[in-house]
Amino acid sequence: MTVPILSTHELKKSYGRGQSRFDALKGVSLEIFAGESVAIVGKSGSGKSTLMHLLALLDRPSSGSVNLNGSDAILLKGRVLNGTRNKTFGFVFQQFFLTGGATVLENVILPLKIAGVGSRERRRRGLAALEQLELVDKAKNKASALSGGQKQRAVIARALVNTPKVIFADEPTGNLDSATGAVVENILFGLNRDRGITLIVVTHDEELAARCDRRIFIRDGLIVASDASPNPPHGAHAARATATSEANAA
Repeated sequence: MTVPILSTHELKKSYGRGQSRFDALKGVSLEIFAGESVAIVGKSGSGKSTLMHLLALLDRPSSGSVNLNGSDAILLKGRVLNGTRNKTFGFVFQQFFLTGGATVLENVILPLKIAGVGSRERRRRGLAALEQLELVDKAKNKASALSGGQKQRAVIARALVNTPKVIFADEPTGNLDSATGAVVENILFGLNRDRGITLIVVTHDEELAARCDRRIFIRDGLIVASDASPNPPHGAHAARATATSEANAA
């Protein structure tokens, strides 16, 4: 039996107390397998970003569990938590979160610096990531001088520099025009397809979500539907689908 790379059980998250309490998540259970591309779809305020933050171990739930490779991630604390998150996950956010006054290379190698990787190795891996994203010629440029599409490619390079198992993409094309957004989408799905990186996309854009293997629809803090996209599944998702088909045929 394949163990999910990420799973939750009755995950709940509340903010505030008493009359001001807000239940952002009201009991979410799901499984995500290695190599899948999964879209978490919902409108603003649905709880989708809260769910992503909990899956990425950026926040702690009020109750319920988050499991990473079958182990309770809630037990991770301090340096172990930070190290696990830094090594396992890469992040691509709509807002970029680049330091404008620093060079592109300095922004890209930040996760390596946090991980304690030596300066020579940081530079080597950072330049390699930028080369993959066709940005190596911008390595010495200030991040503030990049176009929107170049900034998002730099963010993807930063997400890749630690060879993550999972990339979280939160509205990754929200600040881009349609043509540039399509390029960024192709890069992300190419990494999922060619390198087997699990891709979790948080979006309200149903066209973007439809490119994923699966879509999970969330509303008012609850999963209201989960369906398969029309695209052929691949990675672990494909293996499970094949096994199911063979079992049914038998």
